[in-house]
Amino acid sequence: MSASPLVGWDDIAAAAPDGLAVLDCVGRFVRLNPAAVALLEADSEGELIGGPSPFTPAEGGGACRAGLLEARSDEQVAHWEPASGPRREFAYRTRSLPTDPKFTVVSFRDVTDEWHRQRRIAAIARTSIALASEGSLGSTLDAVAQQIVQADGLAGVQILTLDSTGRELRLMGSAGLRHWDGFLDRLLECRDRGARLCMLDTLKERKPIVVPHRWAQILEDPAWEPLHAYLGELNWDSFVSVPLMARGRPEGVLNAYFAPGQEIGGRTLEFLAAMAEQAALAVDHAMLLQTEREGARRNERQRLARDLHDSIVQQVFSIGMQANAVGVLGARGEAVSAVAVRNFADEVGSLSRTVLADLRAMVHELRPSASLRLGLEDAVTTLVKSTENRTGLSIRLECGQEVDAVEPELAEDMYRIVAEAIHNVVKHAEATTVTIRLGIRDHTLTAVIRDDGCGFADSGGRRDTPDSEGGRRTGPHRHHGYGLTTMRERAERWGGTMRIRSGARSGTTVRVVVPLPVRVPQAPPADSERGRNAPSAVPLPEAEHSARSGS
Repeated sequence: MSASPLVGWDDIAAAAPDGLAVLDCVGRFVRLNPAAVALLEADSEGELIGGPSPFTPAEGGGACRAGLLEARSDEQVAHWEPASGPRREFAYRTRSLPTDPKFTVVSFRDVTDEWHRQRRIAAIARTSIALASEGSLGSTLDAVAQQIVQADGLAGVQILTLDSTGRELRLMGSAGLRHWDGFLDRLLECRDRGARLCMLDTLKERKPIVVPHRWAQILEDPAWEPLHAYLGELNWDSFVSVPLMARGRPEGVLNAYFAPGQEIGGRTLEFLAAMAEQAALAVDHAMLLQTEREGARRNERQRLARDLHDSIVQQVFSIGMQANAVGVLGARGEAVSAVAVRNFADEVGSLSRTVLADLRAMVHELRPSASLRLGLEDAVTTLVKSTENRTGLSIRLECGQEVDAVEPELAEDMYRIVAEAIHNVVKHAEATTVTIRLGIRDHTLTAVIRDDGCGFADSGGRRDTPDSEGGRRTGPHRHHGYGLTTMRERAERWGGTMRIRSGARSGTTVRVVVPLPVRVPQAPPADSERGRNAPSAVPLPEAEHSARSGS
Protein backbone atom coordinates (compact mmCIF):
# COMPACT_ATOMS: atom_id res chain seq x y z
CA MET A 1 0.00 0.00 0.00
CA SER A 2 1.54 3.37 -1.04
CA ALA A 3 1.44 6.27 1.39
CA SER A 4 -0.33 9.40 0.24
CA PRO A 5 1.81 12.60 0.35
CA LEU A 6 1.26 14.72 3.45
CA VAL A 7 2.00 18.00 1.58
CA GLY A 8 1.46 18.87 -2.06
CA TRP A 9 4.33 20.09 -4.21
CA ASP A 10 2.52 23.39 -4.82
CA ASP A 11 2.47 23.97 -1.06
CA ILE A 12 6.19 23.17 -0.86
CA ALA A 13 7.03 25.63 -3.66
CA ALA A 14 4.95 28.30 -1.97
CA ALA A 15 6.82 27.85 1.31
CA ALA A 16 10.33 27.50 -0.16
CA PRO A 17 12.72 30.20 1.17
CA ASP A 18 14.63 30.42 -2.14
CA GLY A 19 13.16 31.70 -5.36
CA LEU A 20 11.82 29.03 -7.73
CA ALA A 21 10.90 29.78 -11.33
CA VAL A 22 10.03 27.87 -14.50
CA LEU A 23 11.40 29.24 -17.80
CA ASP A 24 10.44 28.42 -21.36
CA CYS A 25 13.01 27.60 -24.04
CA VAL A 26 13.86 31.27 -24.67
CA GLY A 27 14.21 32.22 -21.00
CA ARG A 28 10.80 33.78 -20.31
CA PHE A 29 9.02 33.32 -16.99
CA VAL A 30 6.25 30.67 -16.95
CA ARG A 31 5.76 30.11 -13.21
CA LEU A 32 7.19 31.70 -10.04
CA ASN A 33 6.81 30.95 -6.35
CA PRO A 34 6.12 33.76 -3.84
CA ALA A 35 9.80 33.92 -2.79
CA ALA A 36 10.81 34.50 -6.43
CA VAL A 37 8.23 37.29 -6.83
CA ALA A 38 9.56 38.97 -3.68
CA LEU A 39 13.22 38.64 -4.73
CA LEU A 40 12.42 40.17 -8.13
CA GLU A 41 10.60 43.02 -6.31
CA ALA A 42 7.33 42.56 -8.23
CA ASP A 43 3.81 43.01 -6.89
CA SER A 44 2.48 39.73 -8.25
CA GLU A 45 3.38 36.65 -10.27
CA GLY A 46 1.26 37.85 -13.17
CA GLU A 47 3.42 40.95 -13.49
CA LEU A 48 6.41 38.74 -14.38
CA ILE A 49 4.94 35.84 -16.38
CA GLY A 50 5.79 36.08 -20.06
CA GLY A 51 8.59 38.57 -19.41
CA PRO A 52 12.32 37.91 -19.89
CA SER A 53 14.27 36.48 -16.99
CA PRO A 54 17.91 37.26 -16.14
CA PHE A 55 18.74 33.53 -16.10
CA THR A 56 20.29 31.35 -18.79
CA PRO A 57 17.92 28.42 -19.37
CA ALA A 58 20.58 25.95 -20.59
CA GLU A 59 21.36 23.41 -17.86
CA GLY A 60 24.93 23.68 -16.60
CA GLY A 61 25.85 26.19 -19.30
CA GLY A 62 28.47 28.82 -18.55
CA ALA A 63 29.24 27.54 -15.07
CA CYS A 64 30.77 30.25 -12.92
CA ARG A 65 34.43 29.70 -11.99
CA ALA A 66 34.86 29.56 -8.23
CA GLY A 67 36.60 32.55 -6.73
CA LEU A 68 38.69 32.67 -3.58
CA LEU A 69 35.77 33.72 -1.39
CA GLU A 70 32.99 31.77 -3.11
CA ALA A 71 31.43 28.79 -1.38
CA ARG A 72 29.36 27.32 -4.27
CA SER A 73 31.28 26.74 -7.47
CA ASP A 74 28.28 25.24 -9.35
CA GLU A 75 26.25 28.45 -9.11
CA GLN A 76 25.98 31.06 -11.80
CA VAL A 77 25.39 34.76 -11.23
CA ALA A 78 22.69 36.92 -12.80
CA HIS A 79 22.03 40.65 -12.49
CA TRP A 80 18.48 42.02 -12.16
CA GLU A 81 17.41 45.62 -12.63
CA PRO A 82 14.10 46.12 -10.78
CA ALA A 83 11.67 48.82 -11.79
CA SER A 84 12.88 50.85 -8.82
CA GLY A 85 15.80 50.42 -6.48
CA PRO A 86 19.41 49.30 -6.91
CA ARG A 87 20.56 46.42 -9.07
CA ARG A 88 20.46 42.97 -7.45
CA GLU A 89 22.77 39.97 -7.86
CA PHE A 90 21.30 36.45 -7.86
CA ALA A 91 23.19 33.18 -7.52
CA TYR A 92 21.22 30.44 -9.32
CA ARG A 93 21.12 26.83 -10.51
CA THR A 94 19.14 25.36 -13.39
CA ARG A 95 17.69 21.95 -14.26
CA SER A 96 15.61 20.84 -17.23
CA LEU A 97 12.18 19.33 -16.49
CA PRO A 98 12.49 15.56 -17.04
CA THR A 99 8.91 15.37 -18.36
CA ASP A 100 9.33 18.27 -20.79
CA PRO A 101 12.95 19.41 -21.55
CA LYS A 102 11.63 22.59 -23.20
CA PHE A 103 11.16 24.01 -19.70
CA THR A 104 13.86 24.86 -17.17
CA VAL A 105 13.50 25.02 -13.39
CA VAL A 106 15.59 27.72 -11.70
CA SER A 107 16.33 28.07 -7.99
CA PHE A 108 17.96 31.36 -7.01
CA ARG A 109 18.87 33.52 -4.02
CA ASP A 110 19.89 37.14 -3.47
CA VAL A 111 23.66 37.43 -2.91
CA THR A 112 23.96 41.20 -3.44
CA ASP A 113 25.02 42.05 0.12
CA GLU A 114 27.06 38.86 0.57
CA TRP A 115 29.09 39.41 -2.59
CA HIS A 116 29.43 43.09 -1.77
CA ARG A 117 31.09 42.17 1.54
CA GLN A 118 33.35 39.71 -0.26
CA ARG A 119 34.41 42.37 -2.74
CA ARG A 120 35.23 44.73 0.13
CA ILE A 121 37.33 42.09 1.90
CA ALA A 122 39.13 41.34 -1.36
CA ALA A 123 39.71 45.07 -1.93
CA ILE A 124 41.33 45.44 1.51
CA ALA A 125 43.50 42.37 0.85
CA ARG A 126 44.60 43.60 -2.58
CA THR A 127 45.35 47.03 -1.13
CA SER A 128 47.57 45.45 1.53
CA ILE A 129 49.45 43.69 -1.27
CA ALA A 130 49.80 46.98 -3.14
CA LEU A 131 51.31 48.59 -0.04
CA ALA A 132 53.99 45.89 0.02
CA SER A 133 54.94 46.51 -3.61
CA GLU A 134 57.79 48.72 -4.76
CA GLY A 135 55.59 51.18 -6.63
CA SER A 136 55.59 54.92 -6.06
CA LEU A 137 53.23 56.53 -3.56
CA GLY A 138 51.12 57.88 -6.43
CA SER A 139 50.66 54.48 -8.08
CA THR A 140 49.90 52.87 -4.71
CA LEU A 141 47.19 55.42 -3.88
CA ASP A 142 45.77 55.08 -7.41
CA ALA A 143 45.46 51.34 -6.70
CA VAL A 144 43.69 52.03 -3.38
CA ALA A 145 41.21 54.37 -5.09
CA GLN A 146 40.59 51.84 -7.88
CA GLN A 147 39.87 49.05 -5.38
CA ILE A 148 37.26 51.22 -3.63
CA VAL A 149 35.53 52.08 -6.90
CA GLN A 150 35.45 48.44 -8.00
CA ALA A 151 34.30 47.07 -4.65
CA ASP A 152 31.45 49.53 -4.01
CA GLY A 153 30.63 50.70 -7.54
CA LEU A 154 31.23 54.33 -6.62
CA ALA A 155 31.28 57.08 -9.19
CA GLY A 156 34.76 58.19 -8.20
CA VAL A 157 37.39 58.44 -5.45
CA GLN A 158 40.16 60.96 -4.77
CA ILE A 159 43.00 60.66 -2.24
CA LEU A 160 44.76 63.88 -1.20
CA THR A 161 47.77 64.04 1.12
CA LEU A 162 49.20 66.73 3.37
CA ASP A 163 52.76 67.89 2.83
CA SER A 164 55.38 67.73 5.59
CA THR A 165 54.32 71.13 6.95
CA GLY A 166 50.65 70.15 7.18
CA ARG A 167 49.68 73.24 5.21
CA GLU A 168 49.13 71.97 1.67
CA LEU A 169 47.00 69.22 0.15
CA ARG A 170 48.23 67.36 -2.92
CA LEU A 171 46.12 65.12 -5.16
CA MET A 172 48.08 61.84 -5.18
CA GLY A 173 45.55 59.16 -6.16
CA SER A 174 42.21 58.92 -7.98
CA ALA A 175 39.86 56.57 -9.81
CA GLY A 176 36.71 57.22 -11.83
CA LEU A 177 37.55 60.89 -12.39
CA ARG A 178 39.39 62.18 -15.43
CA HIS A 179 42.95 63.17 -14.59
CA TRP A 180 43.12 66.96 -14.83
CA ASP A 181 46.16 68.94 -13.75
CA GLY A 182 44.04 72.04 -13.15
CA PHE A 183 41.68 70.45 -10.62
CA LEU A 184 43.40 71.74 -7.49
CA ASP A 185 43.84 75.21 -8.95
CA ARG A 186 40.11 75.37 -9.68
CA LEU A 187 39.32 73.99 -6.23
CA LEU A 188 41.39 76.76 -4.69
CA GLU A 189 39.54 79.30 -6.84
CA CYS A 190 36.21 77.93 -5.57
CA ARG A 191 37.38 78.29 -1.98
CA ASP A 192 38.46 81.87 -2.60
CA ARG A 193 34.97 82.56 -3.99
CA GLY A 194 33.44 81.35 -0.71
CA ALA A 195 32.78 77.67 -1.42
CA ARG A 196 32.81 75.30 1.54
CA LEU A 197 35.41 72.53 1.19
CA CYS A 198 34.15 69.61 3.23
CA MET A 199 37.57 67.96 3.18
CA LEU A 200 38.94 70.82 5.31
CA ASP A 201 36.21 70.13 7.88
CA THR A 202 37.26 66.47 7.82
CA LEU A 203 40.87 67.39 8.59
CA LYS A 204 39.82 69.76 11.35
CA GLU A 205 37.36 67.38 13.05
CA ARG A 206 39.38 64.22 12.27
CA LYS A 207 36.29 62.18 11.49
CA PRO A 208 34.29 61.25 8.37
CA ILE A 209 31.86 63.81 7.00
CA VAL A 210 28.81 62.67 4.99
CA VAL A 211 27.02 65.15 2.73
CA PRO A 212 23.85 63.74 1.08
CA HIS A 213 22.91 65.20 -2.33
CA ARG A 214 26.16 67.17 -2.46
CA TRP A 215 26.11 67.51 -6.25
CA ALA A 216 22.77 69.33 -6.15
CA GLN A 217 24.20 71.74 -3.56
CA ILE A 218 27.28 72.41 -5.70
CA LEU A 219 25.18 73.04 -8.79
CA GLU A 220 23.11 75.63 -6.94
CA ASP A 221 26.18 77.42 -5.50
CA PRO A 222 27.78 79.94 -7.91
CA ALA A 223 31.03 79.74 -5.90
CA TRP A 224 31.53 76.25 -7.36
CA GLU A 225 31.12 77.44 -10.97
CA PRO A 226 34.83 76.82 -11.89
CA LEU A 227 34.31 73.08 -11.21
CA HIS A 228 30.75 72.61 -12.48
CA ALA A 229 31.83 71.24 -15.85
CA TYR A 230 34.49 68.91 -14.47
CA LEU A 231 32.41 67.46 -11.61
CA GLY A 232 29.46 67.25 -14.00
CA GLU A 233 31.31 64.57 -15.98
CA LEU A 234 30.58 62.18 -13.09
CA ASN A 235 27.20 60.61 -12.51
CA TRP A 236 27.11 61.21 -8.77
CA ASP A 237 24.94 62.51 -5.96
CA SER A 238 26.26 62.23 -2.38
CA PHE A 239 29.77 62.81 -0.98
CA VAL A 240 31.86 61.39 1.88
CA SER A 241 35.23 62.65 3.08
CA VAL A 242 37.30 60.42 5.40
CA PRO A 243 40.55 61.49 7.11
CA LEU A 244 43.77 59.55 6.63
CA MET A 245 45.03 59.09 10.19
CA ALA A 246 48.52 57.81 11.03
CA ARG A 247 49.95 57.76 14.56
CA GLY A 248 47.29 60.13 15.81
CA ARG A 249 47.69 62.83 13.16
CA PRO A 250 45.93 63.43 9.82
CA GLU A 251 47.98 62.72 6.69
CA GLY A 252 45.29 63.64 4.16
CA VAL A 253 41.73 62.82 3.10
CA LEU A 254 39.87 60.24 1.04
CA ASN A 255 36.96 61.72 -0.92
CA ALA A 256 34.25 59.34 -2.20
CA TYR A 257 31.63 60.33 -4.80
CA PHE A 258 28.50 58.14 -4.61
CA ALA A 259 26.30 57.33 -7.60
CA PRO A 260 22.59 58.30 -7.44
CA GLY A 261 20.60 55.83 -5.38
CA GLN A 262 23.58 54.46 -3.44
CA GLU A 263 23.02 54.34 0.31
CA ILE A 264 25.68 55.45 2.80
CA GLY A 265 25.27 53.19 5.80
CA GLY A 266 27.45 52.18 8.70
CA ARG A 267 29.10 49.33 6.82
CA THR A 268 29.94 51.63 3.93
CA LEU A 269 31.65 54.11 6.27
CA GLU A 270 33.44 51.23 8.00
CA PHE A 271 34.81 50.04 4.64
CA LEU A 272 35.92 53.54 3.62
CA ALA A 273 37.62 53.99 7.01
CA ALA A 274 39.49 50.70 6.53
CA MET A 275 40.67 51.74 3.06
CA ALA A 276 41.60 55.20 4.36
CA GLU A 277 43.71 53.49 7.02
CA GLN A 278 45.50 51.53 4.29
CA ALA A 279 46.15 54.75 2.37
CA ALA A 280 47.40 56.48 5.54
CA LEU A 281 49.88 53.64 6.08
CA ALA A 282 51.21 54.14 2.55
CA VAL A 283 51.63 57.88 3.12
CA ASP A 284 53.28 57.39 6.51
CA HIS A 285 55.64 54.76 5.08
CA ALA A 286 56.62 57.11 2.24
CA MET A 287 57.36 59.91 4.72
CA LEU A 288 59.49 57.60 6.87
CA LEU A 289 61.46 56.50 3.81
CA GLN A 290 62.00 60.12 2.83
CA THR A 291 63.27 60.94 6.34
CA GLU A 292 65.58 57.94 6.24
CA ARG A 293 66.99 58.95 2.86
CA GLU A 294 67.58 62.50 4.03
CA GLY A 295 69.39 61.18 7.11
CA ALA A 296 71.53 58.89 4.99
CA ARG A 297 72.45 61.76 2.66
CA ARG A 298 73.30 63.97 5.64
CA ASN A 299 75.52 61.28 7.17
CA GLU A 300 77.22 60.66 3.85
CA ARG A 301 77.96 64.37 3.49
CA GLN A 302 79.44 64.38 7.00
CA ARG A 303 81.66 61.40 6.14
CA LEU A 304 82.83 63.08 2.94
CA ALA A 305 83.59 66.28 4.86
CA ARG A 306 85.61 64.29 7.41
CA ASP A 307 87.55 62.45 4.72
CA LEU A 308 88.23 65.65 2.81
CA HIS A 309 89.53 67.31 5.97
CA ASP A 310 91.63 64.33 7.10
CA SER A 311 93.42 63.86 3.79
CA ILE A 312 92.82 66.17 0.86
CA VAL A 313 92.49 69.47 2.75
CA GLN A 314 95.66 68.82 4.72
CA GLN A 315 97.58 67.79 1.61
CA VAL A 316 96.41 70.88 -0.31
CA PHE A 317 97.45 72.98 2.70
CA SER A 318 100.93 71.40 2.49
CA ILE A 319 101.12 72.23 -1.21
CA GLY A 320 100.24 75.82 -0.37
CA MET A 321 102.97 75.96 2.28
CA GLN A 322 105.53 74.66 -0.19
CA ALA A 323 104.43 77.25 -2.75
CA ASN A 324 104.75 80.02 -0.12
CA ALA A 325 108.23 78.82 0.74
CA VAL A 326 109.27 79.02 -2.91
CA GLY A 327 107.81 82.51 -3.08
CA VAL A 328 109.78 83.62 -0.02
CA LEU A 329 113.04 82.32 -1.53
CA GLY A 330 112.29 84.07 -4.80
CA ALA A 331 111.60 87.35 -3.01
CA ARG A 332 115.07 87.36 -1.44
CA GLY A 333 116.71 87.75 -4.86
CA GLU A 334 119.32 85.16 -4.00
CA ALA A 335 120.33 82.24 -6.17
CA VAL A 336 118.50 78.98 -5.31
CA SER A 337 120.33 75.71 -5.83
CA ALA A 338 119.03 73.19 -8.33
CA VAL A 339 118.82 70.58 -5.57
CA ALA A 340 116.47 72.74 -3.50
CA VAL A 341 114.27 73.42 -6.54
CA ARG A 342 114.15 69.69 -7.30
CA ASN A 343 113.24 68.93 -3.70
CA PHE A 344 110.44 71.50 -3.80
CA ALA A 345 109.21 70.14 -7.13
CA ASP A 346 109.32 66.52 -5.92
CA GLU A 347 107.44 67.37 -2.75
CA VAL A 348 104.73 69.35 -4.55
CA GLY A 349 104.45 66.69 -7.26
CA SER A 350 104.11 63.91 -4.67
CA LEU A 351 101.45 65.80 -2.74
CA SER A 352 99.56 66.61 -5.96
CA ARG A 353 99.57 62.97 -7.03
CA THR A 354 98.33 61.92 -3.60
CA VAL A 355 95.51 64.48 -3.72
CA LEU A 356 94.55 63.33 -7.22
CA ALA A 357 94.59 59.68 -6.16
CA ASP A 358 92.42 60.42 -3.12
CA LEU A 359 89.93 62.41 -5.20
CA ARG A 360 89.71 59.63 -7.77
CA ALA A 361 89.18 57.08 -5.00
CA MET A 362 86.36 59.15 -3.51
CA VAL A 363 84.71 59.59 -6.91
CA HIS A 364 84.98 55.87 -7.56
CA GLU A 365 83.43 55.05 -4.18
CA LEU A 366 80.54 57.41 -4.88
CA ARG A 367 79.91 56.25 -8.47
CA PRO A 368 80.56 52.52 -8.81
CA SER A 369 77.54 52.00 -11.10
CA ALA A 370 79.51 51.62 -14.33
CA SER A 371 81.73 48.90 -12.84
CA LEU A 372 78.76 47.17 -11.21
CA ARG A 373 77.10 46.83 -14.60
CA LEU A 374 79.99 44.51 -15.46
CA GLY A 375 79.63 42.60 -12.20
CA LEU A 376 80.52 42.74 -8.52
CA GLU A 377 83.95 41.18 -9.11
CA ASP A 378 84.99 43.84 -11.66
CA ALA A 379 83.76 46.65 -9.40
CA VAL A 380 85.71 45.40 -6.39
CA THR A 381 88.78 44.68 -8.57
CA THR A 382 88.78 48.29 -9.79
CA LEU A 383 88.46 49.53 -6.21
CA VAL A 384 91.34 47.29 -5.08
CA LYS A 385 93.67 48.52 -7.84
CA SER A 386 92.82 52.15 -7.11
CA THR A 387 93.48 51.67 -3.40
CA GLU A 388 96.79 49.90 -4.02
CA ASN A 389 97.98 52.66 -6.37
CA ARG A 390 97.29 55.46 -3.92
CA THR A 391 98.20 53.80 -0.60
CA GLY A 392 100.81 51.15 -1.28
CA LEU A 393 98.73 48.50 0.46
CA SER A 394 99.04 44.94 -0.81
CA ILE A 395 95.50 43.65 -1.37
CA ARG A 396 94.70 40.07 -2.37
CA LEU A 397 91.25 39.52 -3.89
CA GLU A 398 89.59 36.12 -4.25
CA CYS A 399 86.19 35.89 -5.94
CA GLY A 400 83.99 32.85 -6.56
CA GLN A 401 82.61 32.08 -10.00
CA GLU A 402 78.97 32.94 -9.22
CA VAL A 403 79.60 36.33 -7.61
CA ASP A 404 78.70 38.24 -10.78
CA ALA A 405 75.24 36.62 -10.81
CA VAL A 406 74.23 38.63 -7.72
CA GLU A 407 71.37 41.02 -8.46
CA PRO A 408 72.36 44.70 -8.92
CA GLU A 409 70.90 46.12 -5.69
CA LEU A 410 72.55 43.46 -3.50
CA ALA A 411 75.80 43.88 -5.46
CA GLU A 412 75.66 47.63 -4.79
CA ASP A 413 75.26 47.09 -1.03
CA MET A 414 78.00 44.45 -0.89
CA TYR A 415 80.33 46.75 -2.84
CA ARG A 416 79.66 49.57 -0.36
CA ILE A 417 80.39 47.23 2.56
CA VAL A 418 83.72 46.17 1.06
CA ALA A 419 84.60 49.78 0.18
CA GLU A 420 83.89 50.97 3.72
CA ALA A 421 85.93 48.10 5.18
CA ILE A 422 88.91 49.02 2.95
CA HIS A 423 88.46 52.69 3.85
CA ASN A 424 88.66 51.79 7.56
CA VAL A 425 91.81 49.74 7.00
CA VAL A 426 93.52 52.64 5.17
CA LYS A 427 92.52 55.24 7.75
CA HIS A 428 92.89 53.36 11.01
CA ALA A 429 94.49 49.91 10.84
CA GLU A 430 98.13 50.77 9.94
CA ALA A 431 98.12 47.53 7.93
CA THR A 432 100.42 46.41 5.12
CA THR A 433 98.34 43.62 3.60
CA VAL A 434 94.62 42.96 3.15
CA THR A 435 92.81 39.83 1.96
CA ILE A 436 89.30 40.02 0.49
CA ARG A 437 87.26 36.91 -0.22
CA LEU A 438 83.89 37.00 -1.99
CA GLY A 439 81.96 33.84 -2.70
CA ILE A 440 78.61 32.09 -2.89
CA ARG A 441 77.95 28.78 -1.17
CA ASP A 442 74.70 27.10 -0.15
CA HIS A 443 72.73 30.01 -1.62
CA THR A 444 74.57 32.47 0.63
CA LEU A 445 76.83 35.37 -0.35
CA THR A 446 79.82 35.77 1.98
CA ALA A 447 82.42 38.55 2.12
CA VAL A 448 85.51 38.38 4.37
CA ILE A 449 87.92 41.33 4.68
CA ARG A 450 91.02 40.57 6.77
CA ASP A 451 93.98 42.90 7.51
CA ASP A 452 97.23 42.56 9.44
CA GLY A 453 96.91 45.89 11.20
CA CYS A 454 96.81 46.93 14.83
CA GLY A 455 93.17 45.96 15.43
CA PHE A 456 91.05 47.58 18.10
CA ALA A 457 93.51 49.07 20.55
CA ASP A 458 91.05 48.92 23.44
CA SER A 459 90.15 45.28 22.95
CA GLY A 460 92.96 43.89 25.11
CA GLY A 461 93.16 40.88 22.83
CA ARG A 462 90.73 39.30 20.40
CA ARG A 463 87.34 40.91 20.16
CA ASP A 464 84.21 39.51 18.46
CA THR A 465 81.47 42.08 17.95
CA PRO A 466 78.56 42.52 15.51
CA ASP A 467 79.10 46.25 15.08
CA SER A 468 80.43 49.36 16.71
CA GLU A 469 78.45 50.97 19.49
CA GLY A 470 77.94 54.39 18.00
CA GLY A 471 81.68 55.05 17.69
CA ARG A 472 82.28 55.08 21.47
CA ARG A 473 85.41 52.93 21.40
CA THR A 474 88.86 54.38 21.88
CA GLY A 475 91.96 53.58 19.87
CA PRO A 476 92.64 53.52 16.15
CA HIS A 477 89.05 52.54 15.21
CA ARG A 478 87.24 55.09 17.34
CA HIS A 479 86.34 57.44 14.44
CA HIS A 480 84.38 55.15 12.15
CA GLY A 481 81.36 54.05 14.21
CA TYR A 482 78.99 55.47 11.60
CA GLY A 483 80.77 53.54 8.85
CA LEU A 484 80.46 50.22 10.70
CA THR A 485 76.81 50.93 11.49
CA THR A 486 76.10 51.62 7.82
CA MET A 487 77.83 48.36 6.85
CA ARG A 488 75.70 46.43 9.33
CA GLU A 489 72.48 48.11 8.12
CA ARG A 490 73.30 47.25 4.50
CA ALA A 491 73.75 43.58 5.46
CA GLU A 492 70.59 43.49 7.58
CA ARG A 493 68.58 44.97 4.70
CA TRP A 494 68.97 41.57 3.00
CA GLY A 495 68.50 39.51 6.15
CA GLY A 496 72.26 39.14 6.60
CA THR A 497 74.68 39.60 9.47
CA MET A 498 78.06 41.25 10.00
CA ARG A 499 80.65 40.25 12.61
CA ILE A 500 84.02 41.81 13.41
CA ARG A 501 86.86 39.88 15.00
CA SER A 502 89.78 42.03 16.08
CA GLY A 503 92.94 41.68 18.11
CA ALA A 504 95.84 44.01 18.90
CA ARG A 505 98.35 41.58 17.36
CA SER A 506 96.23 39.70 14.84
CA GLY A 507 94.55 42.48 12.88
CA THR A 508 90.85 42.75 12.11
CA THR A 509 88.49 40.44 10.20
CA VAL A 510 85.10 41.63 8.95
CA ARG A 511 82.75 38.80 7.94
CA VAL A 512 79.45 39.56 6.17
CA VAL A 513 76.96 36.76 5.39
CA VAL A 514 73.86 37.48 3.28
CA PRO A 515 71.28 34.82 2.25
CA LEU A 516 70.46 35.22 -1.42
CA PRO A 517 66.81 36.03 -2.23
CA VAL A 518 64.70 33.35 -3.89
CA ARG A 519 63.03 34.59 -7.05
CA VAL A 520 60.03 33.10 -8.83
CA PRO A 521 59.17 33.83 -12.49
CA GLN A 522 56.67 36.62 -12.91
CA ALA A 523 54.60 37.61 -15.90
CA PRO A 524 55.33 41.10 -17.23
CA PRO A 525 52.91 43.75 -15.92
CA ALA A 526 49.90 44.43 -18.15
CA ASP A 527 50.28 48.16 -17.96
CA SER A 528 53.19 50.40 -17.18
CA GLU A 529 52.82 52.91 -14.43
CA ARG A 530 50.84 55.89 -15.55
CA GLY A 531 52.93 58.93 -16.21
CA ARG A 532 52.49 61.59 -13.61
CA ASN A 533 53.41 65.22 -13.54
CA ALA A 534 54.46 66.79 -10.29
CA PRO A 535 51.20 67.26 -8.40
CA SER A 536 50.01 70.74 -7.70
CA ALA A 537 49.04 71.63 -4.17
CA VAL A 538 46.22 73.38 -2.33
CA PRO A 539 47.60 75.56 0.49
CA LEU A 540 45.48 75.42 3.60
CA PRO A 541 44.35 78.75 5.04
CA GLU A 542 46.60 80.02 7.83
CA ALA A 543 43.70 80.74 10.12
CA GLU A 544 42.41 77.20 9.79
CA HIS A 545 45.82 75.56 10.22
CA SER A 546 46.64 74.16 13.63
CA ALA A 547 49.72 72.15 14.63
CA ARG A 548 49.77 69.16 12.26
CA SER A 549 46.06 68.85 11.61
CA GLY A 550 45.86 71.07 8.55
CA SER A 551 42.40 72.22 7.39
